[in-house]
Amino acid sequence: VSAQTSLMVKKLNKAEDEPSSLKWMWRPELIESTSVQGRGDVSVNKIVDQKDMANDASDYLWYMTSINVAKDDPMLNGTVTLRVNDTGHVLHAFFNGEYIGSQWSKYGNNNVTYVFERNINLSLGKNLISLLSVTVGFKNYGPMFDLVGAGITSPIELVLNKNVVKDLSSNKWTYKVGLNGISNKFFDIDCASKSSSKWVSDPIPIYRNFTWYKTTFKAPLGNKPVVVDLLGLGKGMAWVNGHSLGRYWPSYIADKQLCKTETCDYRGRYSDSKCVSKCGEPTQRWYHVPRSFLKDSENTLVLFEEFGGNPSGVQFQTVEIGSVCINTHEGKEVELSCQDRPISKIKFASFGSPQGVCGSFDKSEFDSEVDALSILERECLGKESCSFKITEEKFGRPSCEVKKLAVEAVCEDFTL
Repeated sequence: VSAQTSLMVKKLNKAEDEPSSLKWMWRPELIESTSVQGRGDVSVNKIVDQKDMANDASDYLWYMTSINVAKDDPMLNGTVTLRVNDTGHVLHAFFNGEYIGSQWSKYGNNNVTYVFERNINLSLGKNLISLLSVTVGFKNYGPMFDLVGAGITSPIELVLNKNVVKDLSSNKWTYKVGLNGISNKFFDIDCASKSSSKWVSDPIPIYRNFTWYKTTFKAPLGNKPVVVDLLGLGKGMAWVNGHSLGRYWPSYIADKQLCKTETCDYRGRYSDSKCVSKCGEPTQRWYHVPRSFLKDSENTLVLFEEFGGNPSGVQFQTVEIGSVCINTHEGKEVELSCQDRPISKIKFASFGSPQGVCGSFDKSEFDSEVDALSILERECLGKESCSFKITEEKFGRPSCEVKKLAVEAVCEDFTL
């Protein structure tokens, strides 16, 4: 199979009069009823699986329980560790209304189970533990995938001086599904305007967890696909004009150790470790905004920031073809096409055994001495597409048995 490879590039929003940075408003996610008061929807004397309790209604499930500490309880004055087992994927923990930390599963770990531990100071009388467990989608294939549990699991323990353990698993646990802002549709413009807690324009807090942000923008001109760059944010969810863009997590960084230095080669049995790229970078930072979500007039973007981030760098961009490549063997009829734009430059062309991939081709010592670049400049420059057959007669004889042509052509209005 011979197919053109396209390198896509992003361009800034060129909507008329669109400011260089967006103007934001914010409001807090109201968590006092759960983190401070421990109020929920249902209570049982055991730990319940998150999939069973949430029933696909939300990524978020609160687990809340209280502990009464007497004067003679040895845990009152000792060093106590709260230990929570989670199959999450994310856990946020609160003790007596105070946030004490978060944890999530490590990258590339098929077994998402982990143990959250934090030291706490118990008070005389009632103490409240509130745990917010968060899922990020479930596996939907493989044997008995539907029986795989999720969320917090037993035991949940208080550990005194590393040897005295109090198991809280059979305590009375109160559960609440979802978050206040999502239940009250803060992302829906009509519903949000009726809420008692209003949006505030100044000052805009940054790196504050459980925070909602809102801004308006004009749709990018033209008909190119639209993306929003969410680099700088932590983790959360996004909506445009009330339509969900899904979850975002640009603070999740791909493992630097996964990328290999050898040339990418998909031949042989496939695995997810083949041809890994962009290690040490966010697993995703650009999120597609369907044109059908956008209006010709003012549009609204709403973000729920779960971890804490800075929305000042958020921007809308369009996606288009920057350059096109072919990398195939002799005898093939191929086409270079910039679709609705002319080919402005032949950046690379060589016949023989050129190395690399689209965007980073390099000649080898065995390539033909015929100037393939000049040939294709004469045939392709200024055209939206050009077709030709790869032959020795056209591109010369290489000095080895490999006879492959690699070409990268740049499309007009984009400069590498």
